[in-house]
Amino acid sequence: MTGARDITPAIGSPGGPGRYLRAVEGARVALARRGWADARWSHLYGENTRYAPSAAAAGQVAQAARRARGGETVKARVQGPVVKPAVWTWEIPVYFWFGGMASGASILAVACDLSGDRRSAVVARRVALGAAVPCAPLLIMDLGRPARFLNMLRIFKPRSPMSMGAWCLSAFSTAAGAAAAADLLDRPAAARGLGGASAGLGLYLGSYTGVLLASTAVPVWARSRLLLGPIFVSTALATGAAATRLALVASGLKVGAPTRQALGTVETAAISAELVLSSLNQRRLGRVGEALEHGRAGQLFTAAKWAVRGGLALRLGRSRGAWVHHLASVLYLAAGLAFRFAWVQAGRTSAGDHEAVAGAARQPR
Repeated sequence: MTGARDITPAIGSPGGPGRYLRAVEGARVALARRGWADARWSHLYGENTRYAPSAAAAGQVAQAARRARGGETVKARVQGPVVKPAVWTWEIPVYFWFGGMASGASILAVACDLSGDRRSAVVARRVALGAAVPCAPLLIMDLGRPARFLNMLRIFKPRSPMSMGAWCLSAFSTAAGAAAAADLLDRPAAARGLGGASAGLGLYLGSYTGVLLASTAVPVWARSRLLLGPIFVSTALATGAAATRLALVASGLKVGAPTRQALGTVETAAISAELVLSSLNQRRLGRVGEALEHGRAGQLFTAAKWAVRGGLALRLGRSRGAWVHHLASVLYLAAGLAFRFAWVQAGRTSAGDHEAVAGAARQPR
């Protein structure tokens, strides 16, 4: 190809630098002024042809960076959607409710064993198993196919709350079933050991759901990460105690029995703690907390709080009829379910608030 074209350079020698030669001696560049004077008219330079005449003031660079990121000084319209809301249906909050109930009952079974009340411990272990039985079917119903739940067990990922939750649910159900079987076979020592194992797993089962929500990018969940775990644990203990107490009453436990009174105290204290923690969390959320106050989530939260207040009024009131305390336990169970539905619905609402999503991403948690 070199023979077909003339590759002789117009200036200089091949492989060497070219020489600068003016086409016309003394010619000037069009529109240019000597000494780069034309550069003063550029927006890049000042009168002294430098980028900045003086050093930036303290905090000026940081303030400019915040403006560039669209901080509080700039109210820019956020074009959403930024994150996708959870596609969970009713199965997930019901699973949260049953899982928390199973967790609380398993822990109370150990407390009954330690106090020497084996009969109540047996009932509590059965309540834990009964509450755990619907959990896996509810998850499968939400996932759509049973194989998807089995696929979650193919890997063991400690940093994933969802992976650990699936494994914990499987292990907890196995331990709770074995403990209930040991009770049927009249093996108290084995039942206590297996019950202790299920209670240890129940501590994680009752709290991981709150951690799972807090690990997402949904503002109302992510900004609640400090208190969401304790909130879910409090609800789990309250619903577990309420379900165990009602089961003991149905099994014939007499009025005035120490375990019956102790369970009433536990459920009242736990649901009160949940109410206090929820109120504190809602106040500290600020703008993001609006998802807990309006719409369907706000209605559910209001209903749950009034159910708790009604239960407290019945439990702490002057009336001493047995039905009053039973009704209080039912109200606590209903409040726990409403709280679970409210948290899931609030997350869906918060994910659709594009400005809240963008603001939460700019601020430290």
